[in-house]
Amino acid sequence: MRKDKEKAVLLRKEGKSYREIGGELHIPRSTLSDWFADEKWSAAIREHLAASAQETSTVRMVALNKLRGERLEKAYEAAVEEAKKELETLKYDPLFLSGVMLYWGEGSKDPRQGVKFADSDPAMIKLYVAFLKKSCRIPIEMIKAYVLIYPEIEEKTARAYWSKVSGLPWGQFTKSVVITGRHATRRLSWGVCTVSVSSTYFKRKMLEWIKLLPEELLRKEYYENITR
Repeated sequence: MRKDKEKAVLLRKEGKSYREIGGELHIPRSTLSDWFADEKWSAAIREHLAASAQETSTVRMVALNKLRGERLEKAYEAAVEEAKKELETLKYDPLFLSGVMLYWGEGSKDPRQGVKFADSDPAMIKLYVAFLKKSCRIPIEMIKAYVLIYPEIEEKTARAYWSKVSGLPWGQFTKSVVITGRHATRRLSWGVCTVSVSSTYFKRKMLEWIKLLPEELLRKEYYENITR
């Protein structure tokens, strides 16, 4: 066994994340993933780390509601730094890459708004919600949605459709918005679904990922790390 792999195994059994091991031993995340992919003990550690990270992230986002002024700005600065650190690991995750790119193309960029993504394509909505839950570890109770529909579309039917597509419970959907379109032939059968997370902390992270990820994907070193 390679010496660096032996060290990686010891660090992993101590409960270290791929990011921590990679930073200490300078081993690409893709290599660590290959080494530990079939190890049940490593999978248990991964689940524990994910649960802990989700709990920490949720507490941090909720706690922002109690901060004001200078303390709030420092919290936003912390969000940016957290996004940079997480990117070092997440940039090799296909689901994360897909989610950020989807948001870059269709999501709200206004820093004053929550993290809002809208689309009429069910596959995009399904993928985006999976990105929020799995890559970003957003608790499902913090993910809300609503449907934009035309008058002839039955509201409950449309909501049930998007609930099934997205995997979000019925109770996570707020009141639908009914509009009158000018072009009847262009109307959408199920309307448009908007998925949102009301967290300025998370919004700062998302905007940072949008800024940094394209630069990262253009770096030669990024692809060298994948193929090692």
